[in-house]
Amino acid sequence: MNEYDSAKMFDLLEEKENFELAKSEDEADLLILNTCSIREKAQEKVFHQIGRWRKIKEKNPNLKIAIGGCVASQEGEKIIKRAPAVDIVFGPQTLHKLPELYNKKEKTNLNQIDISFPKLEKFSHIPIQGTGEPSAFVSIIEGCNKYCSFCVVPKTRGHEVSRTIEDILNEISVLADNGTREIHLLGQNVNNFKGTFKGEKSSLAKLIELTAKIENIERIRYTTSHPHEFKDDLVEVYDKVPQLVSHVHLPVQSGSDRILKLMRRRYNIEKYLNLVERIRDVRPSMSFSSDFIVGFPGETDVDFQKTMELINEVKFDESFSFIYSPRPNTTASDMADDVTKDEKKKRLNILQDRLNQLSFGFSRKKVGSIQNCLVYGQSKRDPGQLQGRTICNRIVNFPSNDIDLVGRLININIKEALPNCLRGNIHN
Repeated sequence: MNEYDSAKMFDLLEEKENFELAKSEDEADLLILNTCSIREKAQEKVFHQIGRWRKIKEKNPNLKIAIGGCVASQEGEKIIKRAPAVDIVFGPQTLHKLPELYNKKEKTNLNQIDISFPKLEKFSHIPIQGTGEPSAFVSIIEGCNKYCSFCVVPKTRGHEVSRTIEDILNEISVLADNGTREIHLLGQNVNNFKGTFKGEKSSLAKLIELTAKIENIERIRYTTSHPHEFKDDLVEVYDKVPQLVSHVHLPVQSGSDRILKLMRRRYNIEKYLNLVERIRDVRPSMSFSSDFIVGFPGETDVDFQKTMELINEVKFDESFSFIYSPRPNTTASDMADDVTKDEKKKRLNILQDRLNQLSFGFSRKKVGSIQNCLVYGQSKRDPGQLQGRTICNRIVNFPSNDIDLVGRLININIKEALPNCLRGNIHN
């Protein structure tokens, strides 16, 4: 979501103010930091970055510093009080006002703050531009109503608001006409999408079916889904839409029903496993990734073992796992955090080691197979190779200098599995 928002900020500034990307921070007139506040570490990085930029501003007093995103929404004017070098503070729902806020700062020299929640107003101001990139993000629902006890998102991004399907399809069509072949539908709680279609409330499943009908769209992804909102029609659409990839990110957070209840996740492990089984019944090749929080307040050795049992049963092929981080204005931050730091680190290491084993094992099973991959572009580490992604979400690097392959689906013989990618050759 932050990548999507950052791209839209640039589109706005380019169109309305004729801005272009500076070659370096030292040459910039405006430095923008788009922030995340899901974990405390990410939030602290914001102020470290502002400290670096303050030194640049001391040399160039005309430089403007803008802080956007969830930390901006959470802290508001406190950011400027703590870091006076900041000129502009704006939230995720007011990014469309960035050119206006910049101009007001230029004219008045007064600090500008707008962290309001004007629902979907920003989408009527953001330019719709074809990126030409093989894969593109499209935001379909903003905010979250779940209020999980550990999560600050409802406070920083507001309540759920869905765009209309017509508006989304228009954006996707522009992208498809300009070379995009894969659409990644975004939302904090994406499978609770309730945008209207022809005036009637619709669903993510319906949006996926309509997206698949757009010419040149060959792959569809979505993230992040909540297990509680995973409806039957979304399971069934895996049988109807071949363009929908065989991978789903399904955050579970913990394998303990007791901890899930404290987290206010609204499901138990039996229901989660039942959902996984139903999805695999429809799409047997489905791969699952998940999120895990280790050391949540009150987590015992028994609770942690239940998480490990769940991991071994589902066999997640990718994951994001973190030590619990108390966030402001969440109910979990008031709970007694009685798990020691050393114990949290120990549990995280055990969990990540097992998840890495499963992930590598998943990759090794692909060796010797032929995988249909969407070519994204040059490999980041080796310009003599191109990089693609399988339908089950694995990155594949293969030797080629043929840039014309970018944006095409091609078959790759998988020759080798590495910890973070696969390697292969073009199948002739």
